[in-house]
Amino acid sequence: MRFLTATLIWAAMVVAAAAAPGQCSVTGYDSFDCDVALDGGGLTFELPDGAIFAFAVIEDGMGEGYVIAADAAPGQPPQVLRDLRPVDGQPGCWARDEDYQFCVLLEQ
Repeated sequence: MRFLTATLIWAAMVVAAAAAPGQCSVTGYDSFDCDVALDGGGLTFELPDGAIFAFAVIEDGMGEGYVIAADAAPGQPPQVLRDLRPVDGQPGCWARDEDYQFCVLLEQ
């Protein structure tokens, strides 16, 4: 158990160290400053209410989002947002129909 805990703490430190400052927007929130951790075909950032938003590209032009509640308990599954696609004319934005959209712009 100690090894798992140490590994999780180390992973959290690596993610925090690799975070890039940006501007995020997510359905249900106003635009907000965010620190975005990038990992190949995915990204992660904290929402204003303390929840964590994670996104992964699962195939060309298709992704899934995951919202992990700020007070999530072990074994509690995240909310899964399937079928997110890039939004035409809005770089950094992905949406699922008209009901959910998120955008991430990184500072350069």
